[in-house]
Amino acid sequence: MTTQPSVRAPRRDAAENREALLAAARVVLNRDPSGSLETIAAEAGLSRRSVYGHFATRDDLLRELVALGANRVVDALATVTHPDPLTRLALIASNLWREVESVRMMAVVAVRGPLAKNTASLLRPIRLSVGDAIRDGQHDGSMRTDLDAALLTRLVEDTALLVLEESSEHPLAARDGHRLVMLMVLGCVGLGWREAGAFIDAEPELQWKERH
Repeated sequence: MTTQPSVRAPRRDAAENREALLAAARVVLNRDPSGSLETIAAEAGLSRRSVYGHFATRDDLLRELVALGANRVVDALATVTHPDPLTRLALIASNLWREVESVRMMAVVAVRGPLAKNTASLLRPIRLSVGDAIRDGQHDGSMRTDLDAALLTRLVEDTALLVLEESSEHPLAARDGHRLVMLMVLGCVGLGWREAGAFIDAEPELQWKERH
């Protein structure tokens, strides 16, 4: 009788080293998007040679890091819902900001860098949610209807990314960025700045809450 070879689980120290490298890459690349493998290895307390036991190239490491981050964001936003389209769109924007604001530089690299297409594919569920909110808003008259829903969805996405880029280049408190991304997104779909501000202030769900 032929026996199937058993599949070994990775050694505990190897699995821990891989996690340490990913955690170190998140820190290093958020500080300096051009950070080298040597810098990442040093941050993890490992040698450069040990990196190659887990990732053949820097791009391979970056690709896995981006995939993990994108999947985490998608999972975090999967339960965001609200019967009012404007509130739902603002909640998507605010929750997205909350998930990425601590790794702003890394997030910009993910969506604007060489892995942008990969990232866009991974974030497709969020784009679909934004599009659904916009179509619902156009249907009930709460959002502008002079632009096609697909175009408006792309403009909303670009607007949110512009806030992220601005905050990565110039200091912006997490609370301020949270409000700014909602103001900009609501402005994009047709609200005036005073109207958008009053709308945010009137919705308890849209208020900034500190993490504990």
